[in-house]
This record gives sequence, structure tokens and C-alpha cells, in this order.
Amino acid sequence: MTILVEQRQGYRQVTLNRPDRLNALNTAMHGELIAALDAAEADEDCRALLLTGAGRGFCAGQDLGDVAVTGHGPPDLGATLERYNSLVRKLRGLALPVVCAVNGVAAGAGANLALCCDIVLAARSANFIQAFARIGLIPDCGGTWLLPRLVGAARARALAILAEPLPAERAAEWGLIWQAVDDERLMETAHALAARLAVQATQGIALTKRALDASETNTLDRQLDLERDFQAAAGRTPDYAEGVRAFLEKRAPVFTGHKG
Repeated sequence: MTILVEQRQGYRQVTLNRPDRLNALNTAMHGELIAALDAAEADEDCRALLLTGAGRGFCAGQDLGDVAVTGHGPPDLGATLERYNSLVRKLRGLALPVVCAVNGVAAGAGANLALCCDIVLAARSANFIQAFARIGLIPDCGGTWLLPRLVGAARARALAILAEPLPAERAAEWGLIWQAVDDERLMETAHALAARLAVQATQGIALTKRALDASETNTLDRQLDLERDFQAAAGRTPDYAEGVRAFLEKRAPVFTGHKG
């Protein structure tokens, strides 16, 4: 199996599992990862997701053995990207929070796959590399959209064009990721965060994710209207009622994550 799935209390851990290839993405892994995301989304008891990699790296990007130039001419990389585009849309559109624990190098599409997640933690020894320029390509897997929004135009251009490694601590300083943590504490920290999210108001988080994504292209007026509509929807959830009761009763809320 190129993807491992582990059930936890309220969440699932999904692990990229080609450690001998630094978890480089191939056709089989794409299919299995989409299936794992579909299964998590369909499970009402799954209220958060933790994505990580097996072995000494998170993901080295596309497995170039799958898209090598042969005697029959160059591959159709546009067709290859249809798989990536479906994966990015699926990951970004999940109605549950996604934590990514980057346990080693995250290069090319692997780096941008991590950045598609909601909250990214990285081991201090990890590096993020927009490696595309090294083989004459452009950043994909959402990279050209994500980078300028996360770190600004100047840094995005340098990262994309120079293809130099960005250490985890600097990535955190620049706002590319949420936090760099000591290597030996990475998975402990990631599991604690996923467990915390698994007992939060899941529907409210899903609406927050949608609102933040929409803000990238909305005017202020449109965003205010969207906030009004989404807040109305959030106010009709059982978790809002429970949150108010818990506040008034001075106790911790017990959220269910249910829509109604």
C-alpha cells in the first residue's frame, strides 16, 4: 500500500508510504490518497485529518520515473497535472480541518501538497524546496497560487525561480507554515493538535475554511455578505447552541460536529 490509514479517536492519520522513494508521488499513490480522503470525509466520526510521510522525508514530489522522456517523445505533463489538480481541490475542499506534519524534505509537488493543508507543522530539520526550476518546469500542485498568498510576491518569486531549500524555522518565520518543532516532538505535537481539532465545532471550522478561501478573490462587500450568510448557517448548528450553553454555565463545551 502506498497510503497507510490509522484510525484515532475522532480523527485519522494518513501516511504517504513509499519511504524508499522519499514518498514520491506516482499514479497508484494519487489514487489511494484520493480514496483515503474520500473515506475520511464520508466517516461522520472522523472530524480531523493528520497527513504525514513514512521514513525520513515527507514527499519528494512527482516520481520522475512515471513521467520520463522516452524515445516516443515527451510526456503530456498537462494530463499528469489533472491528477494533481483533482487532489488539490479535494484536499482544500474537505469539510474538516487537515493538519500536516512535515517530517523531512518536502520538495516540488510534495511541498505544495503540504501547503494545501490547513495547519502545517514541520520538524526543524525539514526543508521546503520548490524544485521545479531545477528540471525546467513551473511550480504546480497549487504552488503559483499558494506561495504569493503565504509569503508575498518577492519571496514567492525567489523560492520558485531559485529552487533553494527553505529551512522549517525560516518557513515559520515567513508565514509559509504554522510552526517548526523539535524533530522528536513533531508527531506528538501533531497528534495533540489533531485530537484537539477533533473535538471542536466541526461545522464552524468548515465554514471558516470556505470563508477564508473566498476572501482571496472577494471584495469587502461580498465578503461581508458571505460572513452574514455563513454565520447564519453556523448559528443553526447544535454546536453553536452547546457553545453558548457551556459559556453561560461556565464549563467546557461538548461539541458533536453534527450539521443539525
